[in-house]
Amino acid sequence: MQDVHELKEAICEIGRRIYERGFVAANSGNISCRLTVGEVLCTPTMISKGFMRPDDLCLIDMTGKQLSGTKRRSSEALMHLEVFKARPDVSSVVHCHPPHATAFAIVGEPIPQAVMPEVEVFLGEVPITKYETPGGREFAETVLPFVATTNIMLLANHGAVSYGPTPERAYWLTEILDQYCRILLLTRQLGPLRHLPADKIAELLEEKKKMGFADPRHAADFHGDNRANAVFGPTCAEYGVAPQAFPPPKD
Repeated sequence: MQDVHELKEAICEIGRRIYERGFVAANSGNISCRLTVGEVLCTPTMISKGFMRPDDLCLIDMTGKQLSGTKRRSSEALMHLEVFKARPDVSSVVHCHPPHATAFAIVGEPIPQAVMPEVEVFLGEVPITKYETPGGREFAETVLPFVATTNIMLLANHGAVSYGPTPERAYWLTEILDQYCRILLLTRQLGPLRHLPADKIAELLEEKKKMGFADPRHAADFHGDNRANAVFGPTCAEYGVAPQAFPPPKD
């Protein structure tokens, strides 16, 4: 069991960072951390993540039942619990609304692959989920088609969710994604993307493996285009996700 006070402080720190970066507004966004096998600390509803205090946090079990806390837990904590159930290696989940990345989620524009080395290594392919009304069980389960093989995804018309071993590591992924999406939007004003060659992506994937970062493109049975949204793309297409602003590489 982790130190409860330190974990609460870490959650509040990430809350301040997502607020200061403009990744949340007013009372939006949620952060959670696994405390024990069956208990999770999570942020409450109707509170600004930029001004939370450790005593504001809630303790819930893996069904979503609130065990302690003076404020009511967020309804979207159910989504976090689906991540924890599917990924025993994950200890922290961050959900927020980074503006540039969320724009892609609203339009249903796949995040382009094979553009920046850092993105290939730290993010890989980023899926966009099916849309469901936030807060309920159906919304929580929209992460299930992708949760096992990525650490970040976009929630259709809603925002982003990222997860990892610590609140810091979970947050980093969202920060990387939003910066990348901002760069993409700036790039589009200048001209078409120049994609990296397939052999260079293969080199990056090899480096990623050496660094201990998993990627579904490492699988022996993967035979798709490593520069396209080949892993999650077919499923996302069922939800209406299709390239419009950023065509996939042709050569």
